[in-house]
Amino acid sequence: MQVFWQLRWFFRQQWRRYTIALVALVIVAFATMLPPWMIGQIVDSIGQGTITRESLFVQIGWILAAAVISYAMRVTWRIALFGASYDLANVLRQRIFLHLSVQPPSFFQKMKTGDLMARATNDVQAIEMTAGEAVLALFDGALTGLMVLLVMTLFISFPLTLIALLPWPIVGFFMWKFGKELHASFHTAQAKFSELNDDVQESISALRLTRAFGRELVEQAQFDAIAMDANAANQRVARTDSKYDPVIQMGVGFSFLLSVAGGAWLIVRGDLTLGQLTSFTLYLGYMIWPMFAVGWLLNLVERGQAAYQRIDELLNMTPAIADQGTDESTHQPTLSMAINEFRYSPQGEPALQDIHLTVPKGHLLGIVGHTGAGKSTLIQLLTRADEGPDCRIELDGVAIDQLTLHNLRRHLACVPQTPFLFSTTIAENIAMARPDATQAEIEAAANVAQVHEDILRFPDGYRTEVGERGVTLSGGQKQRIAIARALLQDAPILILDDALSAVDVKTEQSILEHLRDARQGKTTLIICHRLSAVETADHIIVLNHGEIEEQGTHRELLAAGGSYRRTFDYQQLEQVVEAGQ
Repeated sequence: MQVFWQLRWFFRQQWRRYTIALVALVIVAFATMLPPWMIGQIVDSIGQGTITRESLFVQIGWILAAAVISYAMRVTWRIALFGASYDLANVLRQRIFLHLSVQPPSFFQKMKTGDLMARATNDVQAIEMTAGEAVLALFDGALTGLMVLLVMTLFISFPLTLIALLPWPIVGFFMWKFGKELHASFHTAQAKFSELNDDVQESISALRLTRAFGRELVEQAQFDAIAMDANAANQRVARTDSKYDPVIQMGVGFSFLLSVAGGAWLIVRGDLTLGQLTSFTLYLGYMIWPMFAVGWLLNLVERGQAAYQRIDELLNMTPAIADQGTDESTHQPTLSMAINEFRYSPQGEPALQDIHLTVPKGHLLGIVGHTGAGKSTLIQLLTRADEGPDCRIELDGVAIDQLTLHNLRRHLACVPQTPFLFSTTIAENIAMARPDATQAEIEAAANVAQVHEDILRFPDGYRTEVGERGVTLSGGQKQRIAIARALLQDAPILILDDALSAVDVKTEQSILEHLRDARQGKTTLIICHRLSAVETADHIIVLNHGEIEEQGTHRELLAAGGSYRRTFDYQQLEQVVEAGQ
């Protein structure tokens, strides 16, 4: 029952709904007590020959009134109780989504997508049932059972009630035993479901790669193994779950047998009437629900407890990047970087060191270097996807950790090398950061990104559905749509992280030319391998093993004859060879 204590914050928040539900359940419990009593009175009246038409109609009228009241109150408690539990599911999903949205990349390297999906779906559903159906089983089952016992004991026969309840302690023992088994098996089943989810997600995402390497049978075997494990775990849950009902039915069956036998003996002795025995057996039938409610309650509570532990574990994972800034003001796009040293782990080699740089407002900074030189690490520090004690980055003279994460990222528009497109239209993908943007603004951004003409070639133009992750588009089209999206955001600082790698040199130069005109007075950072993308940059830094090896303008670096010049000459030779072909 610990899960109810853990959910007390929600019960306090929704106390009105739960109060309405509980009051309605009390009225239902009282209303349902009346028909068996009336039926017993009718049976005794028939046996004694004292029944009249008027008395029969009155008793039937009471039964109908109880039925109408019970129906109205059942509708009321269902709306209140289940409405509250659905709100709990919504709150938990919102918390999970918000929690995931502030996590750094390192979090998603540790946590698998399938596991996160399972916690946001199956686990939330299990807690939703705990806050709804388990509360119903706890309160209504206990209330109905208590009221039936009081009526049977005080108004019909105390000895017969004791006889009928003899099997119940045995049933209670088995309920406790099965509850312990269910908690362990359900926790394992949820973990296996997470693994299955993750494998399905990865398999679908890598479907083209799987076919290209002919790994269909290998992937199928891997999936079958995980699916078998998940099935075995769910079978264990089902086996434990299936033990509840037979035990309850056997307990109720023995109760009926004992009550009929004992009631017959009491009637022979004259201590009980036939009408009272009729009422008693009807009330005993009402005890079936409390008995089932106990099993159902234990089942739901154990599932909810296991699910809440998994969600609580997720929500208690503190983001590595603390959002403790308070600055919400708008700043000029002037950057200052002073990175003495940054390591991903205390024992690891420095990923960056001795980086001291200032990027004035309106400048275009080029960042080049071989793979692993530290280019992406520098951008992660700028966007606060990572941070280090010896790293200080300022925006307009203010340390970026003094800005709220939302405000910092409002100043930045980043286009990664592999852009992510949503399964919606091209127009909606471009307008992601500004859903209220007009069609003219969307097309203007697409024009600067040199993708407008490509879009118009599609039959539906800007209304073309791009498919999951933009599967219907080429790599260059996806990159240019992502650039258009960033341009429409109109952030003070634009970061192109190798975002022109999938377009040809001619298109690249056209984009950069339009980009410079469109972003007058704003700062742009271009990270690239192809040096033609930074020829017009105001300043270029060449990173090598996390350090600035060279820096200057394109002409200055060519004149220096260092690694930049050697790379440039090699790429020029490549272009000549390709053109010759």
